[in-house]
Amino acid sequence: MITSAFFYGTGRRKTSVARVRLMAGEGEVVVNGRTLEDHFGNAVNLGEILMPFRVTGTEGRFNAMVKVEGGGYQGQAGAIRHGIARALLQSDPEAARVPLRQSGYLTRDPRMKERKKFGLKRARKAPQYTKR
Repeated sequence: MITSAFFYGTGRRKTSVARVRLMAGEGEVVVNGRTLEDHFGNAVNLGEILMPFRVTGTEGRFNAMVKVEGGGYQGQAGAIRHGIARALLQSDPEAARVPLRQSGYLTRDPRMKERKKFGLKRARKAPQYTKR
């Protein structure tokens, strides 16, 4: 384990970007100056955000300070999870890489909103067709 005061990770999901800073602590997660529960409320499954800690067995060992911007609740939650996973990888590369990789938390989800095409109402919805 590298002995450093902070570990940094940047996570992205859809249009959200999360900058995560991990430090030794009791497992508190602060998002944009608010607790995880205050920031998200019931909009997302908070357990899913903290899964990288569970997978690597580091629950309660790190505090996380997160700055997240862009997107909605789901995108922000995914970006935070991605950032936490990258920061944990920085803290202990040998032990954390395999479980994080197997769980898929190090992979950036490439799915983005499909663009609207001209002549259509949305990305794929065409105007109603009239035969006569």
